[in-house]
Amino acid sequence: MFTRYTKKQTTDTLNVDWRSFYRQVLILVIPMALQNLINVGVTAADVVMLGSVGETVLSGSSLAGQVQFIMNLFFFGLTSGATVLTAQYWGKGDIRTIEKVLGIGLAAGMAVAVVFTAAAMLIPGALMRIFTDDPEIIAEGVKYLQIVGWSYLLMAVTQVYLNIVRSIERVVIATVVFSISLMVNITLNWILIFGKLGFPALGIEGAAIATLIARAVEVLIVIWYAAFKNKVVRIRLRDVCRFDKTLLKDFAQFSAPVIINELMWGLGMAAYAAIIGRLGSAAVAANSVAQVARQLAMVVVFGIANATAIYLGKTIGEKKEQLAKAYARRFVWLSLVFGVLGAGGILLSIPIVTANLALSVQALYYLKAMFIIMAVYSIGQALNATIIVGIFRSGGDTRIGLVMDVGSMWCGSIIFGLLAAFVFKAPVPVVYLCLMSDEFIKVPFSLKRFVSYKWLNNVTREIEKV
Repeated sequence: MFTRYTKKQTTDTLNVDWRSFYRQVLILVIPMALQNLINVGVTAADVVMLGSVGETVLSGSSLAGQVQFIMNLFFFGLTSGATVLTAQYWGKGDIRTIEKVLGIGLAAGMAVAVVFTAAAMLIPGALMRIFTDDPEIIAEGVKYLQIVGWSYLLMAVTQVYLNIVRSIERVVIATVVFSISLMVNITLNWILIFGKLGFPALGIEGAAIATLIARAVEVLIVIWYAAFKNKVVRIRLRDVCRFDKTLLKDFAQFSAPVIINELMWGLGMAAYAAIIGRLGSAAVAANSVAQVARQLAMVVVFGIANATAIYLGKTIGEKKEQLAKAYARRFVWLSLVFGVLGAGGILLSIPIVTANLALSVQALYYLKAMFIIMAVYSIGQALNATIIVGIFRSGGDTRIGLVMDVGSMWCGSIIFGLLAAFVFKAPVPVVYLCLMSDEFIKVPFSLKRFVSYKWLNNVTREIEKV
């Protein structure tokens, strides 16, 4: 049976060592923030380099990247569901069960990657037409997908393994992997996009090849680390091929709502891209840059959200529920502070970004408006990410995020955006504002759920150690 802790329990007077708390959180947040920064850096490198080639090429790679974005949401859903279990079993000290969860996660991740690789190889044009009806953008996106699609299989191993092992506080390896990958990607981008060092200028195909090679480097490092360095949690072939039925049921119970949540959220983001894609290449190019700016501004916040899930999950697994409540409140305040700082960074970057991109006058106008909207949006996203992705999931409360994300997007911002764009024919900045309204719709609901403490559950079991 799972154990639920409620606010009706006696709340002991806590003497929390906050200095130790911040030190331990910092140890988790810094590597994960760097990972987020590096991941954004890969996207930013493509945006900056392809942006200097032209709007059509930039738009093609950006919209083609939506396919990988949706696949990553499956990976994130799988590993978030796994983290619910692994973080709490880590607090409990049950290593063998963590290895079994890792095996389930790797098998599921590879199954997802096979589907997306097949789609990118066989129907790239159909995938691109989901996001735009511009034939030139579609043609560029098809070139990109048919090369980069092979990297999806490699990403399944890397993303699933690194995301699960960080739930047992092994966070530095991912920073090393993605740092090396970033250097490889940027270097090869420069060589292959622009035709340096005697290579032909391949444009968008060069960016795809650079990404594929960088992903191959990532998976080689991960395999080496798993085989020779990680002596705590090992990959065992029997765990990938044969699953513990009870554990598989728990994995499905916590992963399924997160996967559906992330899928519906990802489809919502794809709907955003499809709406913007029909507003013209200037709007698409401006949104491509605005999304990178948002991701850069949120690297620390997303690190805090992931650290929250790990730290609170471990604390709950140790059966220290009152400490978990105190830590959760502190994580909320940290997310709000860094959300405001990220918003300020977006606003301060406007003159720098607009001065260094080869975009049309119209695209630059859209870009300035989108940056202002995105700055405000980031504050709401910071709060919701920490509460929903970090706090709620640490205690196994995965269904509530599904309700909040689906409700705010599909019954809110997407409808508002569609009406603004195609019924009222509103200007692009107004459409964008409507599309970015979902995070603020969620805030009162996420705060209400947070203070109820219904999210606080111990989900561990006694699993047979074979």
